[in-house]
Amino acid sequence: MAYKTGDKVKIDIPDQTDPDYDSFHGSIGEVVEVIHDDAGQYTGDWRDSSLYRVEFEGEQKADFRWRDIRPA
Repeated sequence: MAYKTGDKVKIDIPDQTDPDYDSFHGSIGEVVEVIHDDAGQYTGDWRDSSLYRVEFEGEQKADFRWRDIRPA
């Protein structure tokens, strides 16, 4: 699923060893920017070419790929 600026999302990191798991898993935020890169060329999945900048309460922001976010 492609997200756009303004979408409310829930962070759902499947890998518990991911360094962001404890900080963000289960958090709800808003997509404030969509950054495009060429990661999809390397992975073979076009969805990997979008990085979603999500803002949480307190103005904390972090970047996630599609596989780590779900609709809120």
